[in-house]
Amino acid sequence: MGKGVLTVRALKHAALCLVFLPRFLLAALMLWLLDFLCIRRKVLLKMREQGSSSDDPPVCVSDSNKMFTLESLRAVWYGQKLDFFKSAHLGCIAPNTEVVQLKDRRRVRVLDYVKGRRPLILNFGSCS
Repeated sequence: MGKGVLTVRALKHAALCLVFLPRFLLAALMLWLLDFLCIRRKVLLKMREQGSSSDDPPVCVSDSNKMFTLESLRAVWYGQKLDFFKSAHLGCIAPNTEVVQLKDRRRVRVLDYVKGRRPLILNFGSCS
């Protein structure tokens, strides 16, 4: 691999990081806030048990598990990458993906099934 190809690849990765970074940091902040509220709730409950007066604790999403972990941050980063690279986006033209008919194994395009101005509905399922 040439030096120019590596430079282009590095620039693409840097640009992607700049695109993802604000959304990623916002998601990380939200996870941290959830953990903070859970810790605050536990502290307030202990204060109440000791007889100190305190406000009502906020609702806690998770008492035993932390939300702000390296694994959850990796999952957020990966999910944002998947969302960014998907070919279908709200308000844009639908991708015309190739599909195979079950009857005769013939290859056709999804938008070949559109009839007039009727909406085309695709229903996906799983047998797992």
